[in-house]
Amino acid sequence: MVRGRPHRREILGFAAAGLAAYAVDLALFTALRGPAGLGPLTAKGLSFLAGCTVAYAGNALGAYRHTRPRGPRPYAAFLLVNTAGAAVQLLCLAVSHYGLGFTSQRADTVSGAVVGMSLATVLRFWGTRTWVFRAEGRVGSWTG
Repeated sequence: MVRGRPHRREILGFAAAGLAAYAVDLALFTALRGPAGLGPLTAKGLSFLAGCTVAYAGNALGAYRHTRPRGPRPYAAFLLVNTAGAAVQLLCLAVSHYGLGFTSQRADTVSGAVVGMSLATVLRFWGTRTWVFRAEGRVGSWTG
């Protein structure tokens, strides 16, 4: 491995945890919105927290198990990093929809779920690796 660059296993583990978290988020949101009858913001808030918890557990037990996170600080940092990622997605959608006037469903999907999700994933990976699961001996982030 080149110093400062992430291992392939780390990236794959991060992706697997993210996919599991996405599945939990989507399934729980659907259940809370439908059969449970909760409002959209309450349902999304709860499903977001559940998804973050799944992602944290997946990363802590998988890709970053060697860092041995302890106490509430790593989980709090993980929630902050993921909240920042969600804000990036919303910002991309807002700029496209309201700022640039691309108001079709397709444009909203591309800006929020493709562009926004891509940028948010990079931010989440960097933040997770840099602030949440810091490895001994590794200085800085994978960006150099």
